[in-house]
Amino acid sequence: MCGIVGWIDWNRDLTRQRPVLEVMTNTLDRRGPDDCGYWVSRHAAIGHRRLIVIDPAGGEQPMVRDHGKHRFILTYNGELYNIKELRRELEHLGHQFRSSSDTEVVLAAFIEWGVHCLKRFNGIFAFGIWDEGEQRLFLARDRLGVKPLFYVQKSHVFLFASEIKALLAHPDVRPIVDAEGLAEIFALGPARTPGHGVFKEIRELLPGHFLLWDRGGLSLNAYWALESRPHEDALEDTVARIRTLLVDATERQLVSDVPIGALLSGGLDSSAITAFAAQAVARRGNNPLRTYSVDYVDNEPYFRPNSFQPEIDTPYARLVSNAFSTDHRTVWIATTDLFEALSKAVKARDLPGMADIDASLYLFCRELKKETTVALSGEGADEIFGGYPWFFRDEALQADTFPWSVKTEARLKILSPDAVHLIQPQAYLEERYRQALTEVPRLKGEEHAEARRREIAYLTLTRWLPVLLDRMDRMGMAVGLEVRVPFLDHRLVEYVWNVPWKMKTAGGREKGLLRRALEGVLPHAVLSRKKSPYPKTNHPAYLEAVRAGVEELLEDLSSPLRPLLNIPAVRKLARMEEEFDLPWFGQLMRRPQLLAYLIQVDVWMRHYRVSIL
Repeated sequence: MCGIVGWIDWNRDLTRQRPVLEVMTNTLDRRGPDDCGYWVSRHAAIGHRRLIVIDPAGGEQPMVRDHGKHRFILTYNGELYNIKELRRELEHLGHQFRSSSDTEVVLAAFIEWGVHCLKRFNGIFAFGIWDEGEQRLFLARDRLGVKPLFYVQKSHVFLFASEIKALLAHPDVRPIVDAEGLAEIFALGPARTPGHGVFKEIRELLPGHFLLWDRGGLSLNAYWALESRPHEDALEDTVARIRTLLVDATERQLVSDVPIGALLSGGLDSSAITAFAAQAVARRGNNPLRTYSVDYVDNEPYFRPNSFQPEIDTPYARLVSNAFSTDHRTVWIATTDLFEALSKAVKARDLPGMADIDASLYLFCRELKKETTVALSGEGADEIFGGYPWFFRDEALQADTFPWSVKTEARLKILSPDAVHLIQPQAYLEERYRQALTEVPRLKGEEHAEARRREIAYLTLTRWLPVLLDRMDRMGMAVGLEVRVPFLDHRLVEYVWNVPWKMKTAGGREKGLLRRALEGVLPHAVLSRKKSPYPKTNHPAYLEAVRAGVEELLEDLSSPLRPLLNIPAVRKLARMEEEFDLPWFGQLMRRPQLLAYLIQVDVWMRHYRVSIL
């Protein structure tokens, strides 16, 4: 994976602006620690940071190819998993290749098919192609938005980059956040509106979309969207189809010229990916698959099972590792490191995120990078198979809001009256929810309960899944680790989207259909295991650390967050002795997570020198 940057300017001679391009590009050095490259002409400047995964010698970027009277310049972040099929077809059409990299295949495919190349790609990607002859920019992002892509459009100027930090490094882009941006932070949190960059003027290219920019202006287009249609396959045929698709997706995503591993919690999803990957690796006669799980130092004595996190992962991860003969390692995270990583996680994401979950994943990925460059993850299964609690709880199904935003008013008490008046968080949340519902692809004649779960599934895929994909991409790429997600192969997503709820819950279990597809593959204890989320620390030292951090924030008159807070309410929250659960961004957030989120917002406002408009 890599970091990409581009700058188109009709009024400036960019051949004199290379130093600015270099500064922008080098903010992404951790996304691409292995190499960098630049291409500059009068009106276009293209940058690239490279993480070498395939073809170290042949995949240098920006990649330049001439075709007829046209010169095309590509900056690409991603991975294609059907490169062999595409390459054969393009060679048959007369294209000649100088390398074995998928980068060259992407460029040749665009030269051959134009914007229609996107429908042929199976992979995760975000890329830009500048046509020097036509003076036209083409930007595209993968179907589910696994790879990030942000842009700024200002009259005669267009900028794009993998991450917000690269755009903010340009002298014409200022870190301004208006009331709408603050509403994204406090009303929606990490589950921000698709396309919204939080900072004023910064936008995100939507998943499944491409963009064209030339002297005539901007054109945004969708090339992929979920389509609702009746599901006609019987249960056993559906089970077989899902297994076939998942095996194929996993095996395709093992392509790599560098060490590859898998994230293994011992849950259903990560265990499935581990099983199919380990079997494929063994058939090829390679070394055993490396697998990794995460836990917290001295956490077990303080762990208390609950409905959200019923048990610890470690025994199940060991069970799966033994079953498939993987080379397994548990990464142990200390409380002090977790607290200190809260700020690192903000700077990796460019926005406040999932607090200690982001921080923990950052530390986890940092350890993995010492041994591997690519890892497979089970991310996405809960979204496509309906594994979250909100698919089952009447409170969420009947709520007139996002299912992870039930009882929002409770958490908004931490905001000052002036902030509430400025942001109007409840109204903003309601508006965004209504907007999201208008996008749902309906199925004519679908009965109410089924239609409601289709709504919940759409909201989960388009509003909640990006939270996790952003987290995984930014925390991994902050240390130069590429994470792949076989469950989000678009063929599997498209197929499962139309499977009726009764079939998805076969056997009366959440993700019952997936469990059926994995029968005979996984150990019974894992196959029947209840969903357990990414682990959080229960150590009281972490609560004390974030409590002290918030107290310090409240006493610091220079804190940019302080004017937005109801200080007595936050102070009471920090000092109270009894524990509490507060609905917050899709899960029961205990006090440490809420306090840590406030610390992250403060770090974000300071580090990016946020100006509130």
